[in-house]
Order: sequence, then C-alpha cells, then structure tokens
Amino acid sequence: MRRLAWVLAAGTAAAGTPAWGSEQPGWSLLSRHYVLHSDTRTGPAQAGYRQEWAQGFIAELHSGFTPGPLGLGVDTHGFFGLKLDGGRGHAGTGLLPRDSAGRAERDYASAGAALKLRYGKSLLKVGEMRVATPVFATADKRLQPEYATGLMLDSPMSPSLQLQAGRFTAFRNQANSSGRDDFSGYGASTRGSGISLLGTRYSPPGPFSAAFYAAQLDDTWRQAYVNLNRVDDALTLDANLYRTRDQGAANAGAIDTLAYSLAARYRYGAQRLMLAYQRIEGDTPFDFVGGDSIYLANAIKYADFNGANERSWQLRYDLDMSALGVPGLSAMARYVTGRGIDGSQAPRGGAYHPYDRQSGRYVPQQGDGGKHWERDIELRYQVPGGAAKDLSVALSHVAHRANAAQAGGDIDRLYLVVEYPIGGAF
Repeated sequence: MRRLAWVLAAGTAAAGTPAWGSEQPGWSLLSRHYVLHSDTRTGPAQAGYRQEWAQGFIAELHSGFTPGPLGLGVDTHGFFGLKLDGGRGHAGTGLLPRDSAGRAERDYASAGAALKLRYGKSLLKVGEMRVATPVFATADKRLQPEYATGLMLDSPMSPSLQLQAGRFTAFRNQANSSGRDDFSGYGASTRGSGISLLGTRYSPPGPFSAAFYAAQLDDTWRQAYVNLNRVDDALTLDANLYRTRDQGAANAGAIDTLAYSLAARYRYGAQRLMLAYQRIEGDTPFDFVGGDSIYLANAIKYADFNGANERSWQLRYDLDMSALGVPGLSAMARYVTGRGIDGSQAPRGGAYHPYDRQSGRYVPQQGDGGKHWERDIELRYQVPGGAAKDLSVALSHVAHRANAAQAGGDIDRLYLVVEYPIGGAF
C-alpha cells in the first residue's frame, strides 16, 4: 500500500504547483475490481485455463490554467494494482504482470504526467496521456489503462471543425509499470519507432458528420481513415474506411490493405438493433498498434474480424431495462461471423508470412479458408442514485470458435468488473 500512497502524493504535489486561473482543477479516483476467467479449450484439463482476480485504483488530477493569453497547467495520473488471485499456471490474462517464473506479480504501480498549454481554444499536451483517435488510440480494457508519451494538439478551427495532430514515441502497456514498452499488432510494432497522426472532425448542424485522419508508423506503414455518419431520432448509419500501405523500411513487410465497415442501428423505445458488414481487401490483415486503434464495426470484445480477405457480419441487440421498471440495468447480446480468410498469399518474409526455422519453410499467420465466430453477452447495472451513485457491475461472457486457418483459436471468457468512481473540484 505504500506504493499507492506514493503515487497519489506525487500526483498531488505536481498538480499543486502553478497558480490556477479561472478554470477549476479537479480530481478523480476510480476503484476497479476485476475477475477474468479464460479457457482456451486446448490440451489436457486445466492446460488452457487462466484466471486472475485483481483490485486496481486509477487516480487522476487535472489542474486549471495560469492566467494570461498562454495558460499553463498539468494533468497527472497514478495507478496501483493488487493481485487477489492468480497463482502459477493460472496467470496470463493481461490483468497482472508476470515474473520470470510465470507467476503473477503481487502488485504493481505507475505514474505519469502531461504538461498542457492553452492558447485561445487550442490545447497542446506534452507528456504521458491517453489517446483516442481512429488511427491511434490507447485501450482501457484491463486493470490499468494504456498510455502513450508524446504530444497532442487539439484545435477547434470553427464550431463545426476540429483539428488534431500528434506524435508518440513511448508507450505503457496495460500490465506493466514501465513507460518504455512497445505496442504490438498482428505483425507490426512500435519497437524502435514512433507514430504520427493528423486529422479533422467535421460536425455541422444537422444529422451528418465526417472525419478524416492520416497516420504514419515509422518505417512500417502510412494509413488513411475516413468516416461518414448520419444520426436521426431512430436510425444511425455509420461508415468507416481504412487504407494502409507500407512505408520506409517496411518493417512488417509489404502491405496494401483496404478495410471498411457499414453499420445501421435502429432504436425503438428501450430496444436497439444493429446490423453491420465488414470487409478486408488485401493479402495481409488490417493491422494496428494501440489496443483501441480500430474503429471498424466488427472489432469487438475478443476478435477484430480483420483477417486477410475476410468478410464478416454482425447482429447486435441492446435493451435498456429502465423502461421495464429497473433503472440502471441494461443487457447486450451480439453475434459476429467471419469467413473467406486467406492469408496464404501474404508476402513471404514479412511479419504475416515469416520464415520458420524449425520447419525450414515460410509459414503464413493465416491459411486459406479461415472462418470463425464470436458471441458476446453482457449484463450491466449502474446505480442511478443514492450513496452508491455511479457504482457499476458488468458481467460478460465471450465465446469464440475458429478453424485452424483462422489462427485465432477457441476460447471461452468470463469477465466480472466492478467500478466505483469518485471525484470533485479542489
């Protein structure tokens, strides 16, 4: 517990230094209780069984800005994770780091900060932060969020148009204390490189909005992204498209991929129904670095349905049970099936068709005729009021089945996540 005290004390000291302007500084502390049971359904009994149980605390402190045309401030964050269960042989779900013997560490902690400068309505952040863009986004799917270190500019060009630009060169994974990790995709990695991005979001009055982004993972790829969206009272239409081509030294090999998805969501009272179609055109998977750097409709809980030449369809149903007299309770069920995967033609020698020294031949990540499906079921309750307001409990089950050519494997997972956020102004 001394590590937790140090993390919170360091954040408070950093946030208390400047003389704040008119903006109120704030703080938050999220308690996250996480149980993850995973069964890969392979080998003898217990061989594919993984289970970890952990408690995490995520603290954030956000300053105001100094007075004047150029405002200066700082955002800090700290994390502490504690193992409750996850012995040798059962570790490896991604909740906790592992030691050299394969056992889950008893606890781990991290801290970071970002300097922020405000000029007019533009905001520049330099340091460690979470990132959310369609071409690079850190994830928050386990006990600790991912973080990236670099700089990020957010600049409203008009009430309807926003500009974003960023460059990131260091990374913190979800189960690690180090801020010098690497984010890895299916074959690409940030190892020895950084990622740059530039994009705009256009949201004029009315039902339509659009976004365009471009990114470069050094010596690996250049990627462009386009989104078109239409929202009215009952119907939402969403289209996403990525174009990726290798760049520079092409560390992951030759890449020439087009990926797109189309989704329609219809809301009727407390119910929502979604249909989605997703397609990957190219002999390599649609790849990305950063756990949430994929805005395609069928990238879901376990699988992303982004295999080479893959076609996938999704059916999703949501129910808000407030209309049934249970405020705060909701349920979701979805099914995605993908087929037509053929990674056998990926360029030989690249990350998606590497040379296997043991067999003495090139072995593609995915074969010809790959297919798989995933079924997700989730029940979530968030306390709507009273002393425990905003406390949430989410219970999820994921089932994934695949043939050998898909390369994803079979898995059953059960998630139980209990979160309680508190916060306020200084």
